[in-house]
Amino acid sequence: MSYKSQHSEYDKDFYAWSLHNAALIREGRLSEVDLENVAEEIESMGISSKHALVSRLTILLCHLLKWKFQPGLRSRSWELTIKGQRFEIEDLLNDSPSLKHELENKMNRAYEKALVNVERETGLNQNSFPKKCPFSLEEVLKTGFFPE
Repeated sequence: MSYKSQHSEYDKDFYAWSLHNAALIREGRLSEVDLENVAEEIESMGISSKHALVSRLTILLCHLLKWKFQPGLRSRSWELTIKGQRFEIEDLLNDSPSLKHELENKMNRAYEKALVNVERETGLNQNSFPKKCPFSLEEVLKTGFFPE
């Protein structure tokens, strides 16, 4: 199969394209692999993992803020969301340890997003919450940490 027809397959049927290129790689027929699109897909997977990590961190921060600033509304649901997001983050970091660095870099951005979410979910103005994250990354990820 030529590169041009592979590219067309990539555009028309991604699943078939991916199976075909995986088979070519396993067979060692590297000259036939759609290298440009394979490289693009690999990069995309890495970016998706980073986005998933930031998304999980954002949800976790949002619930930690609600836990701290709305103690009268604490619920089992919030507690389980906090625990669940920590498990999801841990799994992502176990699968891709180099994402730990991204987590440290994206903490502030995740907090900004969490402020928007918490404002929407609570009805409280964003100014009701600290401008900078009141929790360290270590606290956020620590099993059993629930801010008082």
